[in-house]
Amino acid sequence: MIDAKLLRENPDAVRESLTKRGESTDLVDQILAADGDRRSSIAAFESLRAEQKGLGKEVAQAKGDERTALLERTKALSAEVKAKEAAAHEAETRFAELSRALPNLVSEQAPVGGEKDFVVIEEIGKPRDFAAEGFEPRDHLELGELLGAIDMERGAKVSGARFYFLKGVAAQLQLGMLQLAIAQAVENGFTPMITPTLVKPEVMGGTGYLGAHSSEVYHLEEDDLYLVGTSEVPLAGYHMDEILDLSAGPARYAGWSSCYRREAGSYGKDTRGIIRVHQFDKVEMFSYTSIEDAEAEHQRLLGWEKEMLDKMELAYRVIDTASGDLGASAYRKFDCEAWVPTQGAYRELTSTSNCTDFQARRLNIRYRDADGKTRPVATLNGTLATTRWLVAILETHQLPDGSVRVPTALRPYVGGREVLEPVGR
Repeated sequence: MIDAKLLRENPDAVRESLTKRGESTDLVDQILAADGDRRSSIAAFESLRAEQKGLGKEVAQAKGDERTALLERTKALSAEVKAKEAAAHEAETRFAELSRALPNLVSEQAPVGGEKDFVVIEEIGKPRDFAAEGFEPRDHLELGELLGAIDMERGAKVSGARFYFLKGVAAQLQLGMLQLAIAQAVENGFTPMITPTLVKPEVMGGTGYLGAHSSEVYHLEEDDLYLVGTSEVPLAGYHMDEILDLSAGPARYAGWSSCYRREAGSYGKDTRGIIRVHQFDKVEMFSYTSIEDAEAEHQRLLGWEKEMLDKMELAYRVIDTASGDLGASAYRKFDCEAWVPTQGAYRELTSTSNCTDFQARRLNIRYRDADGKTRPVATLNGTLATTRWLVAILETHQLPDGSVRVPTALRPYVGGREVLEPVGR
């Protein structure tokens, strides 16, 4: 939710931000009109209520016909006050609903455009040249099947399309990645958290996930609960309606959870293997800090993501996501994309977003500044490890015979093995 005062005083800035996102600016005019109705309705209600209170004092002192007339006026005024109160409540609700439909502002530093208009900030490592090595790389699913590590067929039998079983070494690799991510997070001052994967509507909506992309979210209608697509959601809700003490610096959490996404609208896209699935596991960093510190914290989160990817010994690049490809809550977002050999392309493995005070205003999360004044916090999030990483790890480190070299950092989690051999060998 954007500051109502900013919207009122500088609507053109909000219109410009919406234009950068590729969205209509009509909502700005609707919100401004609703704000005007809200303020005038509240003023009318408060004026009548003040008159009602004044009449009450006059009635107490009046006698005879004067008292009778005042009582009749009081009765009529009471009905007017109730009507004005209802109108003010309706106007307030209308304003709140429209305001919650407005996405966050976009950073002036973010590239303008759509999905393909990102800017490459840096490239780390060099993709393997399999042609020079003399063999054609296998994709991650073929490697996973050779290793007895990924079972899509039984996943579909048990749960349907885009579900899977991770077996043996794949399960060990994933657990190893997640444990390594938690250990790194703790070293950098994060509190590890195992979070709920079902949340209330006010939490899911408060983080901005029930807008344009609500079709991606699983909803349990009978319980009115939502399955989360990232532990960002419960971590944002953790301090809902609270005032935080940030005097010692940002409050940081690292959430480990299973995540669920419907992948609506992605029919026929990345259906092979575990690139785009309905359930996966992830460790997510989440920070609460001041608005003034948010950009610096964003860079710190990106640095920790790169540190983890370096431990996986992958070739990857960092991109600055374009304005039209930002989620509703994001002010600015960086993605780390690893090279996937069989696709001949970089694919997203991590993202980190600065959401400024957008989520905090919706969830009523504040802190006290140096002057003791309460202000909305800034919230930021960033992926530290997730199931999809197995795609890049298996394909990048494969050997000609279908075996896979294990990145040094993960070897303790697979019994110290340097190479994973195909089953039956």
